[in-house]
Formats: sequence, C-alpha cells, structure tokens
Amino acid sequence: MEAAATTCYRHPSFETYVRCTRCDRYICPDCMREASVGHHCVECVKEGQRSVRQARTLFGGAVTGAATPVVTYVLMVLNIAAYVVEVVRSETVDRFGMLGAVLVDPSGGRYLYNGETFPGFELTGVADGEWYRLLTGAFLHLPPDASFGVMHLVFNMLALWNLGRVVEGQLGRARYLALYLLSAVGGSVLVYLVSPETTAVGASGAVFGLAASFYVISRRLGRDMRAVNQFMAGFLLWMVISAAFTSWEGHLGGLLTGGLVTYGLAYAPAKLRTSATQLAGGGVLVVLLAVVVVLRTASLTGAS
Repeated sequence: MEAAATTCYRHPSFETYVRCTRCDRYICPDCMREASVGHHCVECVKEGQRSVRQARTLFGGAVTGAATPVVTYVLMVLNIAAYVVEVVRSETVDRFGMLGAVLVDPSGGRYLYNGETFPGFELTGVADGEWYRLLTGAFLHLPPDASFGVMHLVFNMLALWNLGRVVEGQLGRARYLALYLLSAVGGSVLVYLVSPETTAVGASGAVFGLAASFYVISRRLGRDMRAVNQFMAGFLLWMVISAAFTSWEGHLGGLLTGGLVTYGLAYAPAKLRTSATQLAGGGVLVVLLAVVVVLRTASLTGAS
C-alpha cells in the first residue's frame, strides 16, 4: 500500500519530506530556515526571536550596532528650523526665549521687576505663567545681528553632532531624549533662579548636559580619562569665556542636570536600572524642578 504524500503545512500544494526540528511539521524550501541542527519553520523562528532578550548597554539603551542617531538628527533639524523662524520673525526670541520676569510697557520697553506692577506695565515671563519658556528658549539662538550671531547656532550644532551620537548610542533614544530635554530645562531653571530679568536662548544648556553625560559614561565604562578630562576642561573654559555673550547660568544648570541624570543611570543598583524605575526617577526630577520654579515665582511676586 503506497503511503500518502506529505505536504508543506503552509503550502499544501508542495510535496516535501523535510520536517521542522522544533515543531515537527513538514516544510518546503520556501519555509525552511537554517538552524544549528536541521531546519526551522517560519513560525518557530519568529517565536524564538520573541523569546530572545535584546542586548542592552550598561545604561539601559538597546544595543543596535551602527544604528543611525535619529534623535540627534531630529534635534538638530528642530534647532535649525527654529532659527529660520526667528530670522523671518524677529519677535520670536522675545516671545519664546527664556525670560524669568520683567515689566513691559506699551511700546515694548523692558524694566526690572521687583515684585510690583504699575498701570500700563505688564509682567512678562515665567513668573507670569509662561512656563513654556523653560523649554522653548533652548531651541532658539542669538539672532544674526547679535555680537556672536549665527556662530552661536553653528557651535552648538557641532557640539550636539559630536556628543549626541556617542551619548545616544549608549543611553538609547528615549533616555537620550529625556536627558537632553531635562538638561535644557535644568539650565533654564538656574537662569530663572539667578538672572530672571535676562533673556537667554540657545541649546547650550542641553549641550553642556550631554558633555557631562559623556564624562560620566566614559568613567563608568573605564575609558582612558586623559583625553576626556582635556575635553571637559575645554568645555568648562568655554563656559567661562562665553559668559560675555551667552548665559553661563544656562550652561552650568545644564551641566549639573545632565551629570546628575547620567550618574543615576550609570551607578544605580542593578535592580533599580529598569525602565520603570528610571522613568519614575525622571518624573521625580521634573517635579523637583517644578517646585523650584514655583518657589522662585513666589519669591519674585511676593505670593504666599
């Protein structure tokens, strides 16, 4: 008696005598996938891939090899696009730059705010509820007619390109983006604390946060620190020199925030290095920064 022909479980019209070594189903050449022993079917390969835990860096980022630094590219595009907008609409800096508290008269003149308002003068800035300035100011730069002009943007984008690729590769896209934004806000908060009457713009606070992150990452990975220390010394020297035309408060605030965030990612106990715990830690930092802003606002406005 002749045995019935066996066919592929996915392609019944194809006669085959080869079985998947995992599920024992018959598979045709189109469904065969090379395995260490024999062949696997398509479904068994997919199931195996789901059960394999993706490799991650020490800081929680997915190991993706030579993956494109997508977030760094996007941040650069956003900064450049914002600069184009402010060149076209010069009032953009006044409307969205980081500003703590000033009095503005009907003609646009600005005056120091000491807790009192006067008829015809309007309180403007974070103290008046414009919290968005804490972040939007980090995507604007000095206008072309300023002393430093477009070079402010160029230097920041070069630093973002060089530092961002390294930090994004270690932290992963989500953690890297969180670090960047938190550093930007941290820089703005220090500006608000120290110089609320000053308009500050630029990605420098976030970039200094990336520099601090790069330093912590290098130490945690046991890299040769001589070149890294020289690099950081140059960054700190630039912070001092650039204080003549940019905000040293934003630089220092970003540096401290970026270092703190990355230190938490790098040196937290292994059991706390989970996505949920890191997200909670970021949330706590956001709340702390918000509390500082609220307290500073109360101090400026005399609110109880």
